[in-house]
Amino acid sequence: MAIQHIFDDASRVMTVVSFTTFLGILAWTFLLRRERDFAATAALPFADDDEVEDDYV
Repeated sequence: MAIQHIFDDASRVMTVVSFTTFLGILAWTFLLRRERDFAATAALPFADDDEVEDDYV
């Protein structure tokens, strides 16, 4: 019976940790909006296309 109690407690702790992590990710994404950083990161695949082609020619 004691091992079942340990597993129940561990399950509760992991649920709280997972939910806290989820809320942290939401806060980082929506509350700490750094659109400038996100826009720069989104543009990376398109950046310096001309310079890359010039290096291989």
